Amino acid sequence: MPNLYAGSGAGYTYGIPETPGGRAPSIFNVTYTEQILNEPLRGQAKEMQEQSKAQKIVLEDVRNSVITRTAMAYLELGKARHSLELLRKEQESAEKILQVTQERQGEGYELPVEVTKAQLTKAQVVQRILRLEGREDELEVFLRYQLGLPEGQAIEVTPEELPGEAEQEGDTLVAMAVTHNAGLQLAESDVRAKEFRLKGEKRGYFPTLELVSIYSVLAQFNNYSQYFRTFQRNNFNAGIDMHVPIFSAHTKAAVGLAQINLDAARVNLTNKRTELTADVRQRTRRVRERDAAKEVARLELQLAQQNVAVLQAQFGEGKLNLRDVEKARLEENEKWMAYLDANFQKQQAQLDLLKTAGQLDKVWQ
Repeated sequence: MPNLYAGSGAGYTYGIPETPGGRAPSIFNVTYTEQILNEPLRGQAKEMQEQSKAQKIVLEDVRNSVITRTAMAYLELGKARHSLELLRKEQESAEKILQVTQERQGEGYELPVEVTKAQLTKAQVVQRILRLEGREDELEVFLRYQLGLPEGQAIEVTPEELPGEAEQEGDTLVAMAVTHNAGLQLAESDVRAKEFRLKGEKRGYFPTLELVSIYSVLAQFNNYSQYFRTFQRNNFNAGIDMHVPIFSAHTKAAVGLAQINLDAARVNLTNKRTELTADVRQRTRRVRERDAAKEVARLELQLAQQNVAVLQAQFGEGKLNLRDVEKARLEENEKWMAYLDANFQKQQAQLDLLKTAGQLDKVWQ
């Protein structure tokens, strides 16, 4: 790469004119240098170029992390709002149960402890509502900030299923991760950078060739006329600077260090591949476990709904009182909440797996 420098200075001279760098003092000077052949320097330049490319991978990884947090917050907001709807229904049922229990106590059919239990159930429902409302507000503030929305704008959420990439077999996802995982790409980039550096350092035994030129404007007050036969104000020099290494301890040490760094980078890459394979398989199993838990929660919810339907029919026939029906509705709502939690946990596991496999962009397709 060519280099061009300009400078100026002034100083007092007593004796032969010279500067600490060995050049003649000048009022103004311009220096041009260009490396024609310098393999160690070329290797360092390629290493830095590869490191610059790696920063793009880091930026992409940060982007994926932001996507993950935003998607997670969106899914949790949908769960929180649905849960609030169920809890408000639970609150209505708890109030009806409390009212019926108080009436039966007044008639002498219930003990005071049953009234206290009904009051506790209602208070617990109210407490859960307040907690969820606080969490809903936190998620809305976070999403507005992430999406750049105005403070007063409402956020609409709809229940969504994540794409099927997270449902693929472990071997397929491992292959995707090897190609797209940011951590593995950084490790591979580091190996390439160290290879460039080692290649350049090994060629440090080759000659180096540099094109140089200097233009300077000299002044008579620096005593040039006293030590040189003639004085010329404007001076220009150009040529080639060539170095042939015969014995270079520095080059040998540089090659050894570059080799050690490359070996360390390769070991790190191997470890990353092993860890990534194990991580993808573990996260795949976790998604399947969460899916099984979701299916259990779905069946429990279905059973609770069928139980409510049976009790509702019995209530219509006069075989049950309202309190028993409302208790069944409370249980149904709890099963609904459990199903929502199981579904959200599965979605969390899917997002983690997609991020690890480098397939997070599928979330927005």
